[in-house]
Amino acid sequence: MITFSVVTITYNAASVLQPTLDSVLMQDYPHVEHIIIDGASTDDTLEIAKAYQQLSDEAENEHVVRIQSEPDEGLYDAMNKGLQQATGDYIVFLNAGDRFPNPDTLDKVVLAAVVGDGEELPAVLFGDTDIIDEKGNFISHRRLSPSERLTWRSFRYGMLVCHQAFYARLDIARSLLYDTTYRYSADVDWCIRVMKEGERKHKQLLLRNIHAVVANYVREGQTTRHHKESLRERFDVMRKHYGLIQTVLLHAWFAVRSLIK
Repeated sequence: MITFSVVTITYNAASVLQPTLDSVLMQDYPHVEHIIIDGASTDDTLEIAKAYQQLSDEAENEHVVRIQSEPDEGLYDAMNKGLQQATGDYIVFLNAGDRFPNPDTLDKVVLAAVVGDGEELPAVLFGDTDIIDEKGNFISHRRLSPSERLTWRSFRYGMLVCHQAFYARLDIARSLLYDTTYRYSADVDWCIRVMKEGERKHKQLLLRNIHAVVANYVREGQTTRHHKESLRERFDVMRKHYGLIQTVLLHAWFAVRSLIK
C-alpha cells in the first residue's frame, strides 16, 4: 500500500483554490493525506479549505485532510513546513491553482511505483504537465518534457519536470529542505538535490517515468511574474550543481536555439 502526501500552499488564494481542492477530492485512490499550509490568509481561503475538509470527511474516501494557518517567510518556507508534516511514502506539491487532471491520476502514479519483492521503491516518480488558464482551459503541453531516463544531470538542460509532477520519496525529500535563500528557484535546486541523493546514498534508486500527464498548472505563477529574477537564480542553481563553464556554454546554446526558432 503506497501512501501519498499532497501538499498545497496557499496565501489569499480564494479565487483559485477550489479547483485544486476538487481535484484532490475526486481522486479514486484512497491512501492520500492532503496537507494545506496557509500563510495566515486574510481573504476566504481558510473558510474554503475548512469546507473542503468537512466535505472530504463526509465523502468517506479515506483521504485525510489537515490544515495549518500561520504566518510564514515565503513560499519555500511554507513548503518546508509541508515536508516536515508529511507522513506518506511520496510527497508532491500541488499549490493553489494547480490540479490533478483526472480522477485516476494517482492510480497511474501508483502503477509506476510497483516493485518486486525485496526491491526498494523508486526515489522519484515523474510525469508530464499541461498548462491551463485560471478557468481550467487547456493552453498547451509544457514545452519541456521529461526524457525516458531521467537523472539529476538531465536538469542542466532546464527543469524537465516541474514540481507539480515530481513525486519524491519522503524519506529522501525530508532530509533535503528547500533552500529559502532562493525566492523563485528553490524548487529547481530541491529537485536536483533529491535526485542526487537517490543516486548517491540509496544504491542508485530508479527514477521512473509515469508516462502520463499528472498535473495541470496555471501559467501565471510566481516565477512567471518575476521572470528576470528567476532566470538569475536558475543560473546560480545550475552553476552550483554543474559548474560555471558548463552553465555558461549551455546558456549560450539556449540563446542561439531561441534565435534559430
